[in-house]
Amino acid sequence: MRGFIKFLLDLSLWSLAAPLAMVLRLEGLPPQYKEPALIYTLLGVPLKALLIALFGLHRQAWSRVGVRDLLRLGLAVGLGGVLLLSVTLLLNPYLPIPRSVPIISSVLAFLLLGGMRLGVRLYWESKRGRGIRGRRVLVVGAGEAGSMLAREMLRHPEAGLYPVGFLDDDPNKRGQTIAGIRVMGSLDDLPRVAQALEVEEVLVAMPSAPGAVVRKVVNLARAVGVRYRILPGIYEILSGRVEISQIREVRLEDLLRREPVRLNLEEIAGYLEGRVVLVTGAGGSIGSELVRQVARFHPERVVLLGRGENSLFLLEKELEADWPELRYKVVVANVQDRDRLRHIFQLHRPQVVFHAAAHKHVPLMEANPDEAILNNVWGTQNVVELCLEFGVERLVNISTDKAVNPTSVMGASKRVAEQVVAWGALRAGPDQVFVSVRFGNVLGSRGSVVPLFMEQIKRGGPVTVTHPEMRRYFMTIPEAAQLVLQAGGIGENGRVYILNMGESVKILDLAKDLIRLAGLEPYRDIDIVFTGVRPGEKLFEELLTAEEGTEASRHEKIWVARNAQLPPDFPHLLEELYRIARQGDGLKVRKMLKRLIPSYRPEGVPAGEGAG
Repeated sequence: MRGFIKFLLDLSLWSLAAPLAMVLRLEGLPPQYKEPALIYTLLGVPLKALLIALFGLHRQAWSRVGVRDLLRLGLAVGLGGVLLLSVTLLLNPYLPIPRSVPIISSVLAFLLLGGMRLGVRLYWESKRGRGIRGRRVLVVGAGEAGSMLAREMLRHPEAGLYPVGFLDDDPNKRGQTIAGIRVMGSLDDLPRVAQALEVEEVLVAMPSAPGAVVRKVVNLARAVGVRYRILPGIYEILSGRVEISQIREVRLEDLLRREPVRLNLEEIAGYLEGRVVLVTGAGGSIGSELVRQVARFHPERVVLLGRGENSLFLLEKELEADWPELRYKVVVANVQDRDRLRHIFQLHRPQVVFHAAAHKHVPLMEANPDEAILNNVWGTQNVVELCLEFGVERLVNISTDKAVNPTSVMGASKRVAEQVVAWGALRAGPDQVFVSVRFGNVLGSRGSVVPLFMEQIKRGGPVTVTHPEMRRYFMTIPEAAQLVLQAGGIGENGRVYILNMGESVKILDLAKDLIRLAGLEPYRDIDIVFTGVRPGEKLFEELLTAEEGTEASRHEKIWVARNAQLPPDFPHLLEELYRIARQGDGLKVRKMLKRLIPSYRPEGVPAGEGAG
């Protein structure tokens, strides 16, 4: 019913434009033109009714009309004007209508129909905001996201936000007005502008801004005592629209964020679509995110393999809710059990394998080196051997920056696991690709430093930092998973891929940022204490060994480590490593790792020992 009323209103106003155009063109309506004007108006009615229906003008939501709606209206009215001009030229001997009338009529019709729509929108927006006083908001970033955000706030005053100004470092935008709101200066002007405009809140509308910029805005806002929030990254906004409901508090990821990793979707879809994909360690932080990312590319089936039944159960429930169309199978298994793995490979015949199962806690693996070897190295070899046996097309092994010049058993075990994958790549068939992916610490993953700090802050402190100079590379869980997918798509057999993670971050600065994001002040509200470097830990992590060097890949955010030579008699050394690990002799395990990795620097093993 509402659509029919809109149809009649549009048709009436558009039809009214014809006699109005005659009156304007002729400065009145002389008697000899009254009958032609009536005929011309009636001739246009069926044509205009048809165009309204074809362009769906009566289905537009007038209370939320936008530029695209007005463009569609303009196309319909313009086409109608062209057709009516043709009619007047053809019938000119019988219907003396000035040729300019269809043009004037089209302009009037656009103004009448467009004005009606904008009037309805303004009415509803003023009605929604009546009696509501919004917080005065300063928008940082006058780009596409910022302008959309400001318009959303003006359109939805019931959200309680009122934009009073923009800040942007682009000098070309200074002094400009966007949606009636002026760009007041650069980011450095935030304290001055906030005071002059009596700003109550700062909204950061730069979804892909680097961490240094977000950190700067946060510090300036804190300095003047103004609340701050941020718009999510564009990759987080699946709808592609910026809405007030998507504004959230600034999180640590925002302070550390670089340009988001952009995927080559065609390259990834080429090896995932319609394939059976096996993910080991599927219940872990990286493994579960891999499953979520893989689901986007329409695999034939995903096999979720892990040994933690609770985490697998939770992932299964998530997939049921978020990916109901995904075909998957949950398998509880240990990668150390080769017979069990062989049965799984025989049953499911995976074509792509992501190997994320591993022990990753440095101090725990220092205390249990035998388990680090049997799980991280022996388990990887089991996966590699079965991938070779069953002709798996792609194997992507998840590694870590701790594998570079390792000082820990965990890091050394992951470096040997890289060697195992490289050894498998040498034996791979022409259609097989075996690669490793190396990245730094993952924000928010289980056991990482961020959840630990947040828990310590929640308890009132102190926050424990091992050393004031300790630095780490950080990335988000989605970035890590996307890198793994992209590396598998590049498809150069035997390679080790590395994410360009920008600058490393000082853990002490990270702790201070987390305390401030909780609305507290370091050393005043929450104390920070230094506990000392734990066994196996380094002050600085590296991404490449000196002998590896780096090469460019087809992906701008991914480096390629040059292939390092495997130690002589590598298979024999592996078997010896497993034999020693099964005996549970930690010192001998470290000596054996030293033989496999000359750059390994363990505590308790003299520099020259084990290098023979």
